[in-house]
Amino acid sequence: MHLGALRLDVVRGPDFRLDGGAMFGVVPKTLWERKLPADERNRVPLATNCLLVRGADFIALIESGLGAKWGAKERDIYAIDERTTVERSLEDLGVWPADVDALVLSHLHFDHAGGATRVEDGRPVPAFPNATLYVQADELAHARAPHERDRASYRPDDWEPWAAEGRLATVSGETEIRPGLTAVPVRGHNAGMQAIRIESEGKIAFYFADALPTTAHVPIPWIMAYDLYPVDLIENKKKLLARAVLEKWLCVFEHDPDVPWGTIVEGPDGVRRVEAVGAELP
Repeated sequence: MHLGALRLDVVRGPDFRLDGGAMFGVVPKTLWERKLPADERNRVPLATNCLLVRGADFIALIESGLGAKWGAKERDIYAIDERTTVERSLEDLGVWPADVDALVLSHLHFDHAGGATRVEDGRPVPAFPNATLYVQADELAHARAPHERDRASYRPDDWEPWAAEGRLATVSGETEIRPGLTAVPVRGHNAGMQAIRIESEGKIAFYFADALPTTAHVPIPWIMAYDLYPVDLIENKKKLLARAVLEKWLCVFEHDPDVPWGTIVEGPDGVRRVEAVGAELP
């Protein structure tokens, strides 16, 4: 996909499953299961759709997926499928981990930051040897002292090896990390999550991360039980989706197993749906 002067590619990591009720909060199962059918353990299929952004003088990766630092029990609980990995997906694009110079994480939950490190000689090390990792300062502070409500979502081995090497950079508020690639705080899923806006030659792509994890979450009230600040998220969704429709954003859905990206259009009845896109935005 070409977005102006930038090249965008979806980089698929391992698939996994989470409880459907947790993924859709107060939305009844009779409704959400039409979008994402659950298995016998009430888990719905989810992807880890990372995004590679290539400019004239940078290669940035947004998110790192689940990684491979998992035991048998965790692989069973989350049905982790490692037949597809970020490393292999990058290789298919002719890109190696050493080519990446910026790793941008929306937040530090394990399904977003797990692939930021790999195990070498029995210890976790940064998976991208020449990159700097970028995250909101508020999110890093919270991840280092999490609340009981979300403590299980954080694993320090995913980011502390970067800090130990002096390659973990925090940003505060809206920040351009690379030309055309801007971190945008979106409070809702948690306090420190950032979405990523990519802009070139008047065209915009928006990586929603967990503010809009799948196409099924496009309706404003469809949010997750995992979201710590649901009212804030709903208000942010209203603003962002209105702009996405008006400005014809290319929207990236990190956890959608079937539709990693598309444009959101609004019908005469006010109902929004996602349309697929071709090699370039219209």
